[in-house]
Amino acid sequence: MVPLADLFNHKTGAEDVHFTALSSNDESEDDADDGIVDEEALAQNSSMDKTENGVVSDTECSSVTEDDTSMLEMVMIKDVSTGTEVFNTYGLLGNAALLHRYGFTEQDNTYDIVNIDMELVLEWCSSLFSDRHSRSRISLWRRLGYSGDSENSEYFEISFDGEPQIELIILLHIIFLPDDVYHKLDLSVAVTGNRHESSEKTTFLNGDIFPHSNESNMSKKPLMTKEICTALLSLADIRESLYGLKSIEDDMEELKKCSFVGDRKVYHSLVLRISERKIIQKLRNYASKSCKITNPSSARKKLKRTA
Repeated sequence: MVPLADLFNHKTGAEDVHFTALSSNDESEDDADDGIVDEEALAQNSSMDKTENGVVSDTECSSVTEDDTSMLEMVMIKDVSTGTEVFNTYGLLGNAALLHRYGFTEQDNTYDIVNIDMELVLEWCSSLFSDRHSRSRISLWRRLGYSGDSENSEYFEISFDGEPQIELIILLHIIFLPDDVYHKLDLSVAVTGNRHESSEKTTFLNGDIFPHSNESNMSKKPLMTKEICTALLSLADIRESLYGLKSIEDDMEELKKCSFVGDRKVYHSLVLRISERKIIQKLRNYASKSCKITNPSSARKKLKRTA
């Protein structure tokens, strides 16, 4: 199966063919529907490392054993003009995943994202608040259930459109809470947990409304105060600084001069780098636009550095 799948290049969200696994004694289309192959897994198999000595036996190469009577069927899912390349798909993957797994990228990949690690948030927070202030607010955010399953790999995704994850907005909101509001909220969580006066989509604690951690479609507008917009702009600057002194325009010029064939590693690295920097620009636009539509009088007075 893998060699056949390798005949086709990948195209995210615009493939022309699907692969289905069929049993040799299955003749009906209904039975065939039960054997759809996970094409991303199929693609991963094709990129598996070879054995240490570089030789793989016929048994290891074969995807069908003597007792396995399954077959692979290629199904065209749309019309393709004569002479046009036919594409498969490895899944709905951003360029970071494509480059890591398969060694290539796609320009204008709408599944690209940018990650902002918790360490970057702490770096920004340390410029305004004490270490104790920062860590106590993050601790409350975690106890409210927004950190997911692991505290060791916390990061926030910025979508292709530049929109930050709701969990990041809520964390910034908690960081900027006045001390009296924070202490009341902290006490409520300590006494009752995240269950006090809650509805299906929000939790109401001491005058502050938060969407539940599993409610990803909650509107961010009520939380987008001027200080949070400013914080997002600062985080964008910190994330951008990781790319060094060269501007995105410099990267784009270098990409134009780069040979797709002769400098594949540099080429695909630049495609990923430029895509991520464009997303950071969109994050800045998102924050700036949100500041304009937020009533300045509703923004809390910016906290001074806490001792």
